[in-house]
Amino acid sequence: MNAIIKRAIVGGVVSTIVMGTGTFILGKLSGYKARELLVDSMSGINMLCNTVILGAVTILALMLTLLSISRASKTSLTKRHYKDVLIIAKSDTVLIVVAVITFLMLNLPISESQQVDPSWYQIIYYSSLGMASILGGGLIAVVMMLYGTIANVILIVGLGVTDHPILSKEDEEEAEKRKEQE
Repeated sequence: MNAIIKRAIVGGVVSTIVMGTGTFILGKLSGYKARELLVDSMSGINMLCNTVILGAVTILALMLTLLSISRASKTSLTKRHYKDVLIIAKSDTVLIVVAVITFLMLNLPISESQQVDPSWYQIIYYSSLGMASILGGGLIAVVMMLYGTIANVILIVGLGVTDHPILSKEDEEEAEKRKEQE
């Protein structure tokens, strides 16, 4: 696993923990009953799910542009670059699926039912906060991976860096020959 992926995973996990801990503490400090907290938080969590879905789908579509630029460049990139793009696409797709499932599960009118045992509200409330934290951390991780990959492409294609790790060795040899000829 390369540095871009490791950095993104650490960023996603840290932000998930921070968001989860923060919302857990605020939920405990508020003094509200779990049912009231659940009713109050549902609109925000639904909005988060919608935002994550929209953002992740947009990222997935825009990755086609990244691939197009990568293929059209005069330099040939290593398989590592394309594997990184594939990891981002897979992570993004998983994020979309989890966000859609979370959205659908949390739109069940559980707070309207009088037959539900009150202890279930607390479980559902903290589960929804956990899922919201995971979605937020997942989106942050995908954006961090995408940033790292785009930064590499900008360095190579836009700024002409010739000694980058994702450049194939053939291009490095050609660059050295051109330097020697000059």
